[in-house]
Amino acid sequence: MIIKPEITSAAFTDFVRDHYAPAIMQILPSLDGGGVEQGVIDINAAIVAAGGRSIVVSSGGRRVPEIERAGGLHIKLPVHSKNPLVMAANVGRLRKLIRAHNVDVVHACSRAPAWSAGRAVQGTNARYVTSVHSAHKLDNGFKRLYNASTTKGELVMTVSHFLADHIEREYKVDPAKIRVVHRGVALERFHPNSVTPEQLIKISTQWRVPDGAAVILMPARLSRLKGHMFLIDALQGLQKKDYFCLFVGNARGNGSYPKELEKYIDDAGLAGMVRMVSHCDDMPAAYMLATVVVAPSLEPEGFGRIAIEAQAMGRPLIATGHGGSQETVLPNETGWLVPPGDVPALSQALREALSLDANQRARLATHAMSHIAAHFTNENMTAGTLDVYAELLNRALVQGRPSNDAAHADHLAHAG
Repeated sequence: MIIKPEITSAAFTDFVRDHYAPAIMQILPSLDGGGVEQGVIDINAAIVAAGGRSIVVSSGGRRVPEIERAGGLHIKLPVHSKNPLVMAANVGRLRKLIRAHNVDVVHACSRAPAWSAGRAVQGTNARYVTSVHSAHKLDNGFKRLYNASTTKGELVMTVSHFLADHIEREYKVDPAKIRVVHRGVALERFHPNSVTPEQLIKISTQWRVPDGAAVILMPARLSRLKGHMFLIDALQGLQKKDYFCLFVGNARGNGSYPKELEKYIDDAGLAGMVRMVSHCDDMPAAYMLATVVVAPSLEPEGFGRIAIEAQAMGRPLIATGHGGSQETVLPNETGWLVPPGDVPALSQALREALSLDANQRARLATHAMSHIAAHFTNENMTAGTLDVYAELLNRALVQGRPSNDAAHADHLAHAG
């Protein structure tokens, strides 16, 4: 069994020990599902564990209790809104919070919050960092201006080198202020040993998976860019039809696409072999059910959480070779990378993955799990993020920036 590494930010803990407990404010649109939300929740817990004070600002959501259980403070504001009037009002609201809570570092984790937060920190003693999670489309000048809000931090964090290159090229961001911190996976949850036989029985029964069928799993929201039709085309190239394909993901306002996808499946003659599942509360069990996991996105993902989760679970993985997946998948070692839209290549990768014998699957699983444990854990991600905070905190000390925090003096007095 792979043991979860215990990794912490020495720079951040040293700052707490030598100076005071800094207040870090993360700002994101909401706290429901998603990779950004999970990252904020994990970082909140890491800040508290390292001795800092954590504040999370969002419009709320079902995962707010996770912030509070870990010792963080959640403040509800309409920072999700793209209404210019609300965004302008959020500038004053956030500035008031920054001063009231003596915030040392403000971290804007999305575009709308960044638009307000970048202005709110002006006139305060807080340092400012932003995160870029996606290579958003640049349809017009307004879109470019809106997207650029996440590139205006004193330091700019990206979740992949692909995104670092993207913002340097498209937004002329100085590479000296870019910090790449890959996303991570919770190994205590995403590990084969974490899934019980009862979980597998429950999910296979719920999804009516045929006994003995090889399961091809594609976990992704229903969007044209995710490559569902690309996978269907590749499935038609398989001579053996002893598989069962599951599309697991919500539509999230994609209009007519789900109905178009159903028709595409029918027209391909795969109606009884491909099933669409709108939601899954137990992704580790879903991965364990899979014979092979496919992430056939047609547009480059900023990072691609599916790739690291599937590898952490020891599942054979096929992904398209662009974007963040090029940094997380080792071709022919921990999975397959195929060109986006290349149907014959995807069909061939599926044939190879489905034909692995028990020994080959075991070797691939061992390499994949070790790869993720070494490079893409939550511990690595939180330590890297706290390192960025510590860099800004120490920069403030070197520059002699005055503190606006009476609590800092109180903390030092008690420490003495």
